[in-house]
Amino acid sequence: MRHLITSALPYINGIKHLGNLVGSMLPADVYARFLRQEGEEVLYICGTDEHGTPAEIAALEEGLDVAEFCTRQYERQAEVYRKFGLSFDYFGRTSSAEHRELTQDFFRSLDEHGFIEEREISQVYSVADERFLPDRYVEGTCPNCGYDRARGDQCENCTKMLNPTDLINPRSAVSGSTDVEVRTSRHLFLRLDKLSGEVREWVDQQTDWPNLTRSIANKWLDEGLQSRGITRDLKWGVPVPKECFEDKVFYVWFDAPIGYVSATKSWGDKVGKDWKSWWYNADDVRYTQFMAKDNLPFHTIMWPATILGTREPWKMADYIKGFNWLNYYGGKFSTSSKRGVFLDQALEIAPPDYWRYMLMASAPESADSAFTWEQFQTKINKELADNFGNFINRILKFTASRFGNELPAGGEPGEAEIELERRCMELVEGLRSHLQSMEFRKATETLNALWSAGNQYIDVRAPWTLFKQDKNEAAVVIRTCINLIRLYAITAAPFIPTTVEQLFNALQLTDDERQSSMTAAADLTILAAGRPFEVPPVLIQKIDDDRVAELKAQYGGD
Repeated sequence: MRHLITSALPYINGIKHLGNLVGSMLPADVYARFLRQEGEEVLYICGTDEHGTPAEIAALEEGLDVAEFCTRQYERQAEVYRKFGLSFDYFGRTSSAEHRELTQDFFRSLDEHGFIEEREISQVYSVADERFLPDRYVEGTCPNCGYDRARGDQCENCTKMLNPTDLINPRSAVSGSTDVEVRTSRHLFLRLDKLSGEVREWVDQQTDWPNLTRSIANKWLDEGLQSRGITRDLKWGVPVPKECFEDKVFYVWFDAPIGYVSATKSWGDKVGKDWKSWWYNADDVRYTQFMAKDNLPFHTIMWPATILGTREPWKMADYIKGFNWLNYYGGKFSTSSKRGVFLDQALEIAPPDYWRYMLMASAPESADSAFTWEQFQTKINKELADNFGNFINRILKFTASRFGNELPAGGEPGEAEIELERRCMELVEGLRSHLQSMEFRKATETLNALWSAGNQYIDVRAPWTLFKQDKNEAAVVIRTCINLIRLYAITAAPFIPTTVEQLFNALQLTDDERQSSMTAAADLTILAAGRPFEVPPVLIQKIDDDRVAELKAQYGGD
């Protein structure tokens, strides 16, 4: 099978936070890197979601044309993801010509098969802003609890679901103007009600989905699917190719998932490859999606309904890996509220691999998890620095000082080395199994156990003591340990690729040796006597208590 991997498209309105990274893009990257290492053919696709009112408002606030704003933000986001080592095969944009073309094609197919209907609806119109306001851009007093900053879709104070017309003293969230009125406008709706049975049948077939994904999909289906609007009275977006609707654009929830397909088309056009074979009649493709739980309704219900309604053989997801929330000291990370640590800030605080490891070790898979600076310190200091980095530096420095910068000759592996290799093989197979199953916390636990096995080995074999008693025996231990370092590098490569590249260079591995599978790397005799190496700088710097206190003061943490 070929492997198509997508992660939820990050919205264009600013640099994302750690919760966005761990909820979709980072686990998808770890999985893609692992599969490539296993020799699989992989296409990892992502891109920016650029349409909708928030993009228009953010551009307005910065005094930019919305297209210029989106281009700037796209370039900023792409650069941050590059620094985090995200190995997208293509990072696209929903403002592309390819996306416009495909979105309109999907709509025409749905319309042709009777899954689109016209309706006249009432919306709040801001006279001062000269625009219709989406629900979340109408504010007012909640009729239920009296909270005076309730939004037109929901009151954040009492959580009651609302319509904009329910609000007392409504006002525009764009300008603050109270000069608003209710006007009618004709819009297009996707007949989810007519597609509900087909969507349920498809969901029921996905017996291996995670509980979170299945439960959210079934909740929506059990509550009953209703027709859902797919157009908006905006200027920024994909134009609607239908008579009398030329002044409208598609609602962002409708066009955004098509971005996976359009980004793949952009990739194919750029590299000269057949993009469509990944999406159309793609029986040899296994398609895996990654996203946080707020995106699951769109990807388990809306997007599948869109595909089914076209009556064309577009590829549907085989597996949807859903994640819970990563919270920040008990509260939600929030781009709009600027709460928590954002990715550009994170890169100023610590190297990307520190974040990659910590986030995967704390991935909110079975329940919400919490980010704290104390937890960040513990993961880096005790696991990355002590268990991983310290082992590598101790062995390579000792070898260079006693034997020179080549693996020493002498001696033969004994029972301790045979037992270590057996244990390593067992742990490697466990790690592979967890990664194949996309169990990322268990994978990092197993990786940490592999590092512990090496530390236990040198504690028992103590090469610094053996060197004084039997240099040949010490040489066996050193060769075993440097082969173990190679194993550490290969098994950790999906998680901490930048650090691993330093290790590959220090061990002077060939391209073939760097691309070894995890299973092959568990042979602890591959690097033989005479192989040169260099001692790298300290790979992982510890985070001290004073620095934690500074970070808590700067970013909050109570």
